[in-house]
Amino acid sequence: QVQLVDSGGGLVQAGDSLRLSCAASGRTFSNYAMGWFRQAPGKEREFVARITGSGGRTYYADFVKGRFSISRDNAKNTVYLQMNSLKPEDTAVYYCAARYYSGSQFSADYRYWGQGTQVTVSS
Repeated sequence: QVQLVDSGGGLVQAGDSLRLSCAASGRTFSNYAMGWFRQAPGKEREFVARITGSGGRTYYADFVKGRFSISRDNAKNTVYLQMNSLKPEDTAVYYCAARYYSGSQFSADYRYWGQGTQVTVSS
């Protein structure tokens, strides 16, 4: 069992930055690939970024490339999502997720989820 706690969301203006954090507990963190997903009102949950267990490889959705950066600190059991140049269309609840060993861009592949953190970007 893996417990995930998301934090760091808030209300910002377009062009601002935020850093989301996801603290994990329960199992060997480095054994889990981690992903960030988001869900806007009335829309399906969508993939944002993911990172391998070692942190050696990262993958991004096209709409965040060059603006968002995913990283992890296995010593702190934490994964981060640095979000720069935020846009109003980035407004959503952001969720971190854990998957044993290998990552995926599909939310159905992840077994463990954080509770979500709201990000609101005003124009």
